[in-house]
Amino acid sequence: MEGTLDFINVFLEWLLEFDTHVLVLAASAIGAGFAMIAGIGPGIGQGFAAGKGAESVGTNPKRGRQVTVVMLLGAAVAETSGIFALVVALILLFANPLLGAGGIALVLIASCLGAGLSMIAGIGPGIGQGYAAGKGAETVGVRPEHHGNIVKVMLLGQAVGQTTGIYALVISLLLLFANPLLAIV
Repeated sequence: MEGTLDFINVFLEWLLEFDTHVLVLAASAIGAGFAMIAGIGPGIGQGFAAGKGAESVGTNPKRGRQVTVVMLLGAAVAETSGIFALVVALILLFANPLLGAGGIALVLIASCLGAGLSMIAGIGPGIGQGYAAGKGAETVGVRPEHHGNIVKVMLLGQAVGQTTGIYALVISLLLLFANPLLAIV
């Protein structure tokens, strides 16, 4: 345990020898990369929705247009967590509000990394919303006369499923623009 603590101390001392501006830029790049991991969820969810839509059209080709509309609506909603992650990554790369602060490099670095890491939470909503879109498209193919009700339920469920993506966005934006940790240091 003592060897690990020594390594951490040596590493932190070495890290803090760098210019604060450079460290924050480096952390911003890493945070932006971490943020984009959230794109996994929408990718899986939208793929599921597309697959179920295709399956549904195969089952009921006469309702292909309705199924496609439901699948596209659902897949668009599933993309929102990926968009949130993209926003955070772009802020980190092009408009990082933490670059102006000085002297508290480690907190700033951790904030950049935390902002990016928090967006990984977007994986869940993307998968869940895509699953809902797929089931909605599948059900419209089987019961097209209930198209309107199916879409309403699907969109309501997707809206609820988006909450964790919204929470992640809020935390990322707080770390970047209104970081409460900076007042403590």
